[in-house]
Amino acid sequence: MDGASRQIEQVQLWIERLQAGDAAAREQLLGHACDRLRRLTRKMLKDFARVKRWELTDDVLQNSLLRLWTALGQVTPRTARDFYTLAALQIRRELIDLARHHYGPEGIGANLASSIRGDASASTPADQAQSTLEPSQLAIWTEFHQQVDTLPDQEREVFDLLWYQGLTQPNAAALLGISEATLRRRWLAARQRLHQALKGNLPGS
Repeated sequence: MDGASRQIEQVQLWIERLQAGDAAAREQLLGHACDRLRRLTRKMLKDFARVKRWELTDDVLQNSLLRLWTALGQVTPRTARDFYTLAALQIRRELIDLARHHYGPEGIGANLASSIRGDASASTPADQAQSTLEPSQLAIWTEFHQQVDTLPDQEREVFDLLWYQGLTQPNAAALLGISEATLRRRWLAARQRLHQALKGNLPGS
């Protein structure tokens, strides 16, 4: 059994303890999610100097974990599969809210970018470049997450496990109780839908 398989088994054991009323299991589930959420948040924010200025990666992580903590207090997952789906949903919601907060019509980023465009002398060349690139790129990431939410259930579940949770294809297939061939078909279908919905303008590209 590989490390990922052992982690899935451990998650299931924590869920069973949580179902039995062991409050400590909730903390252990949160700790398990922490490292993956941190890596994903850094991946999301690495190109956005302005966002990193106002919201440090760990701040975003903390908010995401708070969402997950609250969710685990309201709904007890039945299986490791349910837990991973729940965790992916919380990070998506936090990153969408982050983008709206900073680059919505009243956001700091939108107003600062407008100020820079109106007065080039008020900023450095690097700031001017970021002002034109960052809002559009962050908008792409926001649309990406929103489109993931609209995927058919089976495709979204596969996308959650592979992209958000970082599971290997064999482990994701085992968790879902499907063949690897079926998982690959759903993974490909999900990526094709996103590519079409975003007109090929995928984040990070």
